[in-house]
This record gives sequence, C-alpha cells and structure tokens, in this order.
Amino acid sequence: MTTARVETVVDTVFGHQLADPYRWLENDPELREWALPQGRAAEAHLTGLPLRAGLLARLDEVTRDGVEITGFAMAGDRVFFLRQDADVPVLLVREGDQERTVLDPSAIEGDEHSSIDWYEPSPDGRLVACGISRGGSEMGVVHVLDVATGELTPTRLERSSHGFPSWLPDGSGFFCHRYPNPDPALPADRRREDSATWLHRIGQDEPVLALRRGHNLTLPMDPIDRPYMLLPESGELMFALISHEAAGQSITEEMSRFSLYAAPRSGLADLATCQWRKVIDPSDGVVAHTVHGDTLYVVTHKDAPRHQVQAWSLTDGTRRTVVPESDRVVMGAKVVGDHLLVRDIDAGTARMRRIPLAGGEIEEVPLPVGGTVLQWSAHPDGKSALIVFSSWTQSPTAYRYDGELSDTGWIAPSCVDFGDIEITQLRAPARDGALIPLTVLHRKGLPLDGGNPTLMTGYGSYGFLLRRSFNPRLLPWLERGGVYALAGLRGGGEYGREWHEAGLLLNKENTITDFIDCAAHLVAAGYTRPERLAGDGTSAGGIPSGGALVRRPDLFAAMIMQVGVFNTTRMEFSENGPVNAPEFGSQTTEDGLRALLITDSYLRVVDGVDYPAALITVGLNDPRVAAWEPAKMAARLQAATASGRPVLLRVEEHGGHGIGSTREQRNALMADIFAFVASRTGLVGG
Repeated sequence: MTTARVETVVDTVFGHQLADPYRWLENDPELREWALPQGRAAEAHLTGLPLRAGLLARLDEVTRDGVEITGFAMAGDRVFFLRQDADVPVLLVREGDQERTVLDPSAIEGDEHSSIDWYEPSPDGRLVACGISRGGSEMGVVHVLDVATGELTPTRLERSSHGFPSWLPDGSGFFCHRYPNPDPALPADRRREDSATWLHRIGQDEPVLALRRGHNLTLPMDPIDRPYMLLPESGELMFALISHEAAGQSITEEMSRFSLYAAPRSGLADLATCQWRKVIDPSDGVVAHTVHGDTLYVVTHKDAPRHQVQAWSLTDGTRRTVVPESDRVVMGAKVVGDHLLVRDIDAGTARMRRIPLAGGEIEEVPLPVGGTVLQWSAHPDGKSALIVFSSWTQSPTAYRYDGELSDTGWIAPSCVDFGDIEITQLRAPARDGALIPLTVLHRKGLPLDGGNPTLMTGYGSYGFLLRRSFNPRLLPWLERGGVYALAGLRGGGEYGREWHEAGLLLNKENTITDFIDCAAHLVAAGYTRPERLAGDGTSAGGIPSGGALVRRPDLFAAMIMQVGVFNTTRMEFSENGPVNAPEFGSQTTEDGLRALLITDSYLRVVDGVDYPAALITVGLNDPRVAAWEPAKMAARLQAATASGRPVLLRVEEHGGHGIGSTREQRNALMADIFAFVASRTGLVGG
C-alpha cells in the first residue's frame, strides 16, 4: 500500500494558518492513481477477515429472500413502482391485478451498470420521463419510455441530477432540471452554476429553455440557485421553485431554504417574458408546501420551532393557521378528499393527523406503532392517498387511505424475521443537559455486562431524519450478537427547526459531542465498552464520526466513515460545495471559517496519536462528496496514527455516493463493514 507523499500547502484565512499536506489529491488523475492501489490493499485485507465470507453469504440470503419495492407513482389507471429482486431496481407497472416490467436498466449495455435515478409518469400514464445514470454517478441522461411498447428514447437533457420533472397536463411534454456540461477551464466550485430547467416536448429533439438565471427578469436568481417548474394538476397557476441550498429527495417536503413564485399558466406561451410574483420567501421558514385550488398550504417553522401548518390565499394573500405548533414536528401536508392530511414526527416516530378543509377538530389517523412513513402520495383522483409504512421490525406495507387505512397487498411481507430482536428507546444525556434520542437494537436477552460488540451510527445535518425503517441487512450483525444503535444528533430533524439549529454552523460542536456522549452512554448503560465499540457515519455523518475520532480516539475500537465529509474548509471549492455552505459555513466570513474549523476533522488529525482502526469508503463517481475528501482523510490518518491499527480506504471504482449502487455492491460493502468491526471488537457469533 503506497504511502501518500506530503506536499504541504498553507492557506492563511482570517489569520488562521491552514496546513494541507495532501492538497495534490484534489487533482483527479493523481487521486485515482493513488486511490486504486489503496482500494486493492483494502480489498485484500477485508476479504481475508474470518467472518467476512459468512456475513456476505447471509447478506445475500436475506436480500434475496426479501424483495425491495419502492418509489410508487400513480397516473391514469396505472400504478408504477420500482422493484429490486436482482442487482438493480426495475420499473414495473400495475394495471388492475396484473404487473409487468416496463424498464430493466440492467439490459442497457455499457462499461458501468445503469440505474434509474428518478422517474415520473405522464398524467395519463402512457409515457414515463426517467433519469438513467451509470456507475452510481446520478448525473444521468433523461429518457422517455413508452409504457405500451417499452421503447426507450434518450433526450438531449444530460446531467439531470435533481431532475424533478413536471409534465404538461396534456402529456405533450415535461419540464426537467439539468446541470450544464462542466467546463474544465472553470474552477470546480463554479461548474454547476446557472443550472436550468428545460421543456422537452414529445416528438421534438431540441429542448426549450424554461428557467435559468437571467432568462426572465421577474425571476431573480444567484449563480448557485437551482430552478424547478411545478404544475399542479388543476388550477390556473404555475409555479417556479428556486432552491438556494443543498436539496434532498423532494421539492415539496423536508425543504431547505427556497423561494416560490407563481404566474398564470398562460405564461407557458413565453416563459422569458411572463410575470412571476413571489409567494414564498426564504424568510417565511417554509419546509413543505402543497397547492389546492387557490390555497397554498405551507408547513413553516417561523415562530413555531416544531412547525405549524398555515393556509395562504393565492388570490388575496391572507394567511391563517390551520394546525398550530405542538410537541410533534410537522413534516408535510396533503389534501385528500375533504380533509388536510398532516404527517408528523414524534421523537423520530411517524404520526398522522387530519383536519377538515372547511375547519373543525384535528383528528388522529391511526398508524402502526413505532415506525416511519417511507412515502405518501395523494392519488390523482384526489379522494385517497398511498402511504408506505415501515418500522425496524415491520417490512414496508403499502396502505390506501380514504378515511380508513387498508393494506393494498402491493408489497408482500418480508420473510426476514426480526422476531428475536429487541428495540429499546433511550435518552442519552449530553454534556449540556440535552437528551439525545438513542435507539438500540439487539437480540433478546442481551446481558448488559459491557461485553457486547456495538456499532453506533449518527448523522445530524440539514435537519434530516435518519429513517427508523426495516433493514434486513442489519440482521446478520444482530443475530451474531452485535448491538446496533442510532443516535438522533442535534443538527438533524428529530425535534424540528430548534434541533437543526442546535447543530448548525457555530453550534456544530453539539453534533460531534452528542455522538461522543451517546457512545459514552452506551458504555455507562452496560451495552458495551470502548474496546468493543465502533462508530459509523455516512456522508455528512462523517462530521460526527470523524469529529469523534479526532476528539476521543480512546472511546472507540474502530470507526467506519462512508463517503464522508471531513475536509470542510476545502469542501466549498468542490463542485457540490457552494450549495452546502449555508449548512457548514464558508471561508468568506470569519464566523463561517470558525464554523468550518469545528467540523474539519482532517485538519484536527495529530501525528503520534493512538487512533482506532478506521475503514473509510469512497466512490470515484460520487457527485455529492468529492472523492478527494475521504482520500485525504485516509492519507492523513495513515501517516499520523501510532496505534498500529489498520486505516483502510475502500474504493468503489464504479460507484458514487451509494445511490444507484447494485445489490451486489451494497451487500459487499455491508459484509466488509461488519467483518471489519467484528475483527476489532471481538464479535465471534456463529
């Protein structure tokens, strides 16, 4: 395994000397040249671990026996969904009681596997717009699928990450977002500037520009803003949504800072000159929205840290509260029949309520206990909704809700049995007195003698909530006697805006110390002890896991850091960096730099420290976290540690951030993680 050479670059920012010994790894050809041998060395180490073969076999078994069904969409008399019972998810359509496959991306030839990033059927269900990318890159090409014939036609729309398509009501075309082709002459942090939404008309080759900075003077944008078109199924208005920060998997719920503009649909005739008017400003604190007639229902944290639902008139501008703030966190709202259906989170657990549109008492909608809503969609007929629910021990179930909850039978129950697994909800005391929700899974009858190999994970950014849902890949770890814990760190969404802000920017130290304090609580409660404890974090979860590693290396036997954020003082200079600056900070201000220095674990690595064993993963096609961040962290830890414990860089040459990975890739990753943690914590279960 090649030790990375040191070529230190020192930046002086607001009087701080930032020494970066591996800046050269930010150069892609050199990164690959160094990382690929690292990946081969990691593979040799991991495949040689004693439990790895058995864990992989068991992972293959539990995922083969359980079919994953996700991503439902309803159009016309058809129901579409993704099903994974082979290597990648395929798109199916259900008509009545009959199901058939309409798109199998594994049949697409190429050097890397293809996967469906997103899809959206036309209103009548005859056509499907879909983004298809290779190697987990998420930067796919937009295709149009003819549902009847299976014909798949590529369009001119490429780099369609965050596509969020919206069809014209007559199905004659759709709007879709795309990033510009990267200009190698531009610095990385400018290559996604001025992204745009385009109108693709069926039967025409060239798309038409719809939304972009400078295209319409009544729609102001900054270079990093991303514009999207929204066309409700009814009404006389169209909407332009301008996302100002890093976005998630929806542009209607769990939103970061954005603006929303409205214009008459007649403006579709000339989108360069139509008159847009702002209806939602970032200062309104809106995190979810839905349109019904001339009413805009919004979920807002303004003057309500755990969120409230308001109804805003799109005609006279009046606003009224329809669901006031409570102990729950309101996540979203949809109109179903003559009621407004409201989705809540109570300390991470899904709840649901409804209120008559005409006004009246708020009523509880019974849901199964102790889980999460994976998806909910109002049916196009407006009379019912689809709710997909899951919990730690209940595999996903697709329910129809029309005033009552009934199982559609569309998802068969998994035969993977968690009946021997116990779930305990703890509140771990943080050092400042806050109580951090901590969920612990283990075999029933587990002795609290401090001797249990334990893997604890956390995230704590963007106000995002890690789902408490069914995951058969946990079973091979749990059934061997391992403990799995999930910490609801500040910076996440367990308790709404106040919980997010408590781990935001200059408060980000809380995210890291919460992770440490939750780990210490597991030790104090008798679940484990430091030499049997491993931490884990993915993506922005690299901030608490990497931060804990450099602050309390004595508390962990191993640390797993998957496609993680480590070098935040440099992150804003990557392609995806600028949109993340509002969450983590920026070198452009002194306070922004102070926030970045809290989270930059790479700069906090100290030579000669006995660091725990570390498994760091990277995807060379990652569009979210630049591959050089995990690579630089691995290089720095390998050079600095004095413990003699392994520091491995696991390289996915044909993978990205994990989205779009094949089943084989996912199972191999989990087998490597469990085997590595087992080897460092003493797990020997049969």
